Amino acid sequence: MNRQQRASRIAERLAQLYPDPPIPLDHRDPFTLLIAVLLSAQCTDVRVNLVTPELFKLAATPQAMMEVPVARIEGIVRPCGLGPQKARAISGLSRLLVNQHGGRVPETLEELEALPGVGHKTAQVVMAQAFGVPSFPVDTHIHRLAQRWDLTNGRSVLQTERDLKKLFPKDQWNKLHLRIIFYGREYCSARGCDGRTCKLCRELFPARTRVKQTKKA
Repeated sequence: MNRQQRASRIAERLAQLYPDPPIPLDHRDPFTLLIAVLLSAQCTDVRVNLVTPELFKLAATPQAMMEVPVARIEGIVRPCGLGPQKARAISGLSRLLVNQHGGRVPETLEELEALPGVGHKTAQVVMAQAFGVPSFPVDTHIHRLAQRWDLTNGRSVLQTERDLKKLFPKDQWNKLHLRIIFYGREYCSARGCDGRTCKLCRELFPARTRVKQTKKA
């Protein structure tokens, strides 16, 4: 099975498992999604979803958020890690949204990446999940599985992103990146699968499974 065939098989299997994958971060609109994605850096979605209700009760718009002292924002978001940096970014980007974008989250990758604390992956998540623009955000789960499934040789997430975009049809990108994340968490985690034990890995790489069985024997 070559790389393109594996990609097609993966897309098929994941679509069967997760036909309509939900967005894992709770949000109300593009602004609250942007804040939630920013907070999710080096933090679990579960933790972010526990923190954001208090934050959004305090301020759920850029206009309101820019008026909140950074120290108060930090006190709320501290459980997500990197509290000082994330609080400053939330305050700073809220002010920029008001002053430069009329209080709205911009709908271009370049403008999003120009906001404080918003990197390439965060911007792509917002483009995909808030605006429906075909994007393929690559997080640690996707980067790990793309390598495990021999879909990329890239050592960087940017190279992995480029390789995956070549392998999968553009109209699949937004759902597929969520499907890979859910699969990695549920079936093929870094600790729970060595690339040979989960059902999809066994199907894609039967030779690896035979090697494992031979070693046990």
